[in-house]
Amino acid sequence: MLALLSFLPLSSAYGQAKDGNASGSGAGWRDDAMTLKVAVIGPGDELYLWWGHIGLVVEDQITGRARFFDWGVFSFQNENFFVNFAYGRLIYTCAVSPAELNLNEFIHTNRDITLYTLDLPEAGKEAVLRYAENNMLPENRDYAYHHFKDNCATRIRDILDLGLGGQFKAKFGEAPGRYTLRQHVMRHTWFNPFFDWILNFWMGQDIDRPITVWEEMFLPSDVALRIKDFQYTDPEGNQRPLVKSVEVINKSHDRPAVLDKPPVQWPRNLVVSLLFSGVILLIFKFRGRHRDFKIFIGLLQSLLGLFFGIAGFLLFFMMFFTNHDYTYHNSNIIFVNPLFLAAIPLGIIFGFTKIDKKYILAARFSQVFWTYVFLGDVLTMVIKIFPGFYQQNQDTQVLLIPVALVMIFIFVRLGLLNFLGSRSKVDVTSGKIRKRS
Repeated sequence: MLALLSFLPLSSAYGQAKDGNASGSGAGWRDDAMTLKVAVIGPGDELYLWWGHIGLVVEDQITGRARFFDWGVFSFQNENFFVNFAYGRLIYTCAVSPAELNLNEFIHTNRDITLYTLDLPEAGKEAVLRYAENNMLPENRDYAYHHFKDNCATRIRDILDLGLGGQFKAKFGEAPGRYTLRQHVMRHTWFNPFFDWILNFWMGQDIDRPITVWEEMFLPSDVALRIKDFQYTDPEGNQRPLVKSVEVINKSHDRPAVLDKPPVQWPRNLVVSLLFSGVILLIFKFRGRHRDFKIFIGLLQSLLGLFFGIAGFLLFFMMFFTNHDYTYHNSNIIFVNPLFLAAIPLGIIFGFTKIDKKYILAARFSQVFWTYVFLGDVLTMVIKIFPGFYQQNQDTQVLLIPVALVMIFIFVRLGLLNFLGSRSKVDVTSGKIRKRS
């Protein structure tokens, strides 16, 4: 569940007012005295903050007050939050609170803060303000959140397009994006090998298709990238910059950078897998007592079954029983699925049984299991020659192929050695080997 929460590129409700009156109602405020700013916040420490945050700051030049309109508010204390999250039923809230409170919190938590002051025509500014105020009403403030299609960043993107009379989407709606959704995710997760892998494992091929610049703006940083140099045509027919000034409020320290280009991680995973498999082979080659190695390999299989079994079970659950549509159409399910859990009892039986028949059966079933994993892995590579299969899941494929081959080899050898040993025994009194009947 903790890894799933890493896909919430939003801010939590902690420390933020949900009552509009906490920051002053917008009633009676003059639109011509308002300054609109887009606040882009960099990544935070928690998993769900790795993708940054974004909000709309509205400053009143007359009163000196500033409000922070936030479309990314949630709380772990909400009723059935974790159950709803597990099933993909994500309800988020639009909230308004004092801008100073929010910005100070972001500074305190060592996050980048950049303010982009907007230069919108009066009609566009009024449309943005009225839309933002209307979103904060109790009957309008809740919405169904989606990781890529409807979040804090896409809400700001859509509001800006409203203020620009559709010119923002007209320019970026069909423009080809730089990367796929998966590659954008990896730009933010590269520094943590475990979560980088597990998120890639759970995400299906639907996020590997080419996307538009408009779709790339599910990320706060990509909204900032597109607005800073955007030019629009005002009602008088003049070309005007959307952003008239940029102000850096805070720079974070000692935080992993967001990469400009997505990393290629499968060579790293292949090296890790080869090293891991090589160590197992060395232990097998220089093994001491047969029983000690038998326990070692049995426990190793059980641990692999536990790890990949849980990962495969969660993938199976998300693919077929939830609204997490980014996990759909995932070929990893072919070779990493709940069947991996069967490796746990097989490993325990193999390692600890003293009954030859059970030992040999556990070895044979383990051999069959790892052969299935290997062939399933290879199948997911082969099917990519067909147009309908294009998932970029090399990270998982190369991680498991060497391990599966080594486990097949070891179980074949150990099963064979024990089988041959069970057919013969030494007659202690004569010193001769007798065939068992």
